Amino acid sequence: MSDLLLLPDLKTTEPPQENESDMMFKVEAIEPPERCPECGFDKLYRHDSRKQLIMDLPIRLKRVGLQLKRRRYKCRECGSTFWERLISIDEKRSMTKRLLKSIEEQSMSKTFVDVAESVGVDEKTVRNVFKDYVAFKEQEYQFETPKWLGIDEIHIIRKPRLVLTNVERKTIFDIKPNRNKNTVIQRLSEIGDRHYIEYVTMDMWKPYKDAVNTVLPHAKVVVDKFHVVRMANQALDNVRKSLRANMTAKERRTLMRERYILLKRKHDLNERDSFLLDTWLSNSSDLKEAYEIKEEFYMIWDTDDSDEGMDRYRYWRQRCLSSNSKDAYKDLVRAVDNWQDEIFNYFDKRLTNAYTESINSIIRQVERMGRGYSFEALRAKILFNEKLHKRRKPRFNSSAFSKAILYETLNWYEVTDHNITDNYGVDFSTLIKKLEKGGI
Repeated sequence: MSDLLLLPDLKTTEPPQENESDMMFKVEAIEPPERCPECGFDKLYRHDSRKQLIMDLPIRLKRVGLQLKRRRYKCRECGSTFWERLISIDEKRSMTKRLLKSIEEQSMSKTFVDVAESVGVDEKTVRNVFKDYVAFKEQEYQFETPKWLGIDEIHIIRKPRLVLTNVERKTIFDIKPNRNKNTVIQRLSEIGDRHYIEYVTMDMWKPYKDAVNTVLPHAKVVVDKFHVVRMANQALDNVRKSLRANMTAKERRTLMRERYILLKRKHDLNERDSFLLDTWLSNSSDLKEAYEIKEEFYMIWDTDDSDEGMDRYRYWRQRCLSSNSKDAYKDLVRAVDNWQDEIFNYFDKRLTNAYTESINSIIRQVERMGRGYSFEALRAKILFNEKLHKRRKPRFNSSAFSKAILYETLNWYEVTDHNITDNYGVDFSTLIKKLEKGGI
């Protein structure tokens, strides 16, 4: 029966008892301790014993408890007493070390309640194991420092949270509880090789810019183009809303339903949508002018040349400020004027944080899966789930095989030199696929 448990320092003393969901084994240590842990003397005698419940990995989908008869010994030399020490038991949690490891791994992808019910421990115990495991992972994981760092936010538990990304690798580098300037400064300061960072992409949030200029003065700031062009869509939509007063109820409903036609690029419209667009624009000169200004703003980013892009912006700005739509677009003009250098740095590498937007649209699934979880727990489930990490395998290293230990009689070998793979963090595409399937 001991073979069923396969624990190196424990043996069963009776056949197991079981019911529909659980199994109970009575066990004891295989060997007594050899020496006193205090003085090292080898003359010991049994002092007394107690029964202790130790939880173990499930067997045949049944939860397993070990009723351990644990003995206490006394040293004849120094007189100290001690309980026998068992290498397979985690003393802090009263469970086997293999169960502890299983709970750590399962808690990263399952709810605490599900894990607790499957192994037969309290949910609070699972939470505490998870907390200790996360603290360990915080120290263990050092993701590769991005050459192109993205600063953005994702909404978790109804609040914007700072997210740092590796733009080149499309991975999550870190997540922090808020996006305050001090939080950004502190996290950037913790990057030991931050001199490696060349570009930092962000939206037009001044605390981000100030933090980067403080900690990464050598890095070039790039405002995410999608945050800029989105303001053009918002301006056009404001013009649409201002025209509703002169429309019939039916026209307002129709325009609301077909507003997507105005917001899409003209070259992306199909034949039917192009016809509807021409119909709306022919009936409203103000809407037509606002739409053309929106399209011309988008055309700024269609060129690969920064000087050409700047010339297009100057032309667009002049036309915009002389049009009837200037009030609708004034916020966009002000934003580009205030962030002009950072916005037009886009033409250097054409870097964006566009892929973070897809995370915000489905991150709520993580919250639903872990209803009642703290931000720290949700962050850990995203950040430290090894199944989500993007790694680069090292190149084939032929020299490693020169150190191989060959065992001809057993017909196998062991290579003692191992390369460590680069870990870039949480892969966005893998995370999205997991979230769309309802879990991580």
